[in-house]
Amino acid sequence: MATAEPTGWSAGARARAAAKLMLGWVALLWTLEALDLATGGGLHTYGITPREPGELRDIIPAAFLHHGFEHVAANTVPLLILGFLAALSGVRRFLAVVATVIVVSGFGIWLTSPDNSITAGASGVVFGLFGYLLVRGFVNRKPLEVVVGVLVAALYGSLIWGVLPTDAGISWQGHLFGLLGGAGAAFLFRDPPRAPAAAGPGHGI
Repeated sequence: MATAEPTGWSAGARARAAAKLMLGWVALLWTLEALDLATGGGLHTYGITPREPGELRDIIPAAFLHHGFEHVAANTVPLLILGFLAALSGVRRFLAVVATVIVVSGFGIWLTSPDNSITAGASGVVFGLFGYLLVRGFVNRKPLEVVVGVLVAALYGSLIWGVLPTDAGISWQGHLFGLLGGAGAAFLFRDPPRAPAAAGPGHGI
């Protein structure tokens, strides 16, 4: 599946659009956390409690909420960097990728997290973007995207340890399913196949 992007956008215009999108997103995360603090944790009800059918509706809002400012801060820089790199190839495709990651990560949390837990945070999206950028270049067969993936692996390769159940206070389930969702999105939203070059005039012998 491919997502159409506006034609005629320069590299600079795409970079500006990607930067505005990610800065706005991060600003929203911090604003929501401030609102949560001001209401005494009133937004925690939108976190994901596993295996309760009514909690499925919280899969999307949970990706924008956090458990304290330290939690937001931990996700801010990787979300800005990975999101910016992913959005450079087009905002529409980026939004489709993120939506896929949120649904896959959130459903994985709902399905496998411990009983009575409440999970929220953008780290599933961070891991999803990490997986997407790692796989995208090989799927699209674009050398530049492969180079970006290699650089991302060099900068954030240690993230991979976050999919292991090493800390009871961290949702490794969200990390794991986010990573899988991002890798899957690289295939789902890959570039359309190029049209074959037109054949020249035939010659007989």
